[in-house]
Amino acid sequence: MRSYGFLLCLPLLGLPAWAESPAVKAEREALEAWFESDTAESSAQINEGKLDFLAISPAGEVIHHHQNKIKITAESLKEGWAQLEQCHDNLDQAAAMQITFRDGYIRDMRVTEHRNIEKAWVDGSSLQLTKVGLDARICLQAQTRALRTQDNGSYVLLNGPYMRKFLDGYYPMRVSMQIEYPPDLLQVATITPNAQAGFEVQQQRGSVGFNALFEGELRTSVQFLPLKPNKISHLSTELHTN
Repeated sequence: MRSYGFLLCLPLLGLPAWAESPAVKAEREALEAWFESDTAESSAQINEGKLDFLAISPAGEVIHHHQNKIKITAESLKEGWAQLEQCHDNLDQAAAMQITFRDGYIRDMRVTEHRNIEKAWVDGSSLQLTKVGLDARICLQAQTRALRTQDNGSYVLLNGPYMRKFLDGYYPMRVSMQIEYPPDLLQVATITPNAQAGFEVQQQRGSVGFNALFEGELRTSVQFLPLKPNKISHLSTELHTN
């Protein structure tokens, strides 16, 4: 059974891409193990580290807002690739910044919009920024290898870790996620973490998403169950042969 993973990492401020410290290397290796582990086990381990949801936004503080739209299609169920639109508002001011993705799980990435940023360009699986100013915004589009297929025939979308960290401290951050999926082929089974103050979940036919306000490191999991398995198999065969 083929498996897929998807990872979004927030910027490492002022560090070149090759400057991987032992701590960063350990975190990367831990994330690789998380993606490759059984979903039932990894879901139980999600957010065991520092994570505090915030019921209200801190007064007077401008908060980095990370926004994602992912579109899952019938073809995504076969190949794992889905459409991604992502924007960042209120980025921290910095001379240099990078937004990194897991190698091999992002393609056709391009910048669609940027404001109050001197230069923004794609470098492999990362987005490099220079001279990020006040009220900065950047948006991108890409194809993301978003879905992981489980042995029981279900699908899971893993995202994270989302964080806004400087030195040893975490700062408030807002993350919005909207996922579109074919409602005649999939239904939502579970969402982790559970809905609570600071983690609002929205669902309707063909769409699921969340708005999160937190400090710390947030990892999320959305599991889908297939409807009409025979139809999915037939679609996969057609997509493969056409």
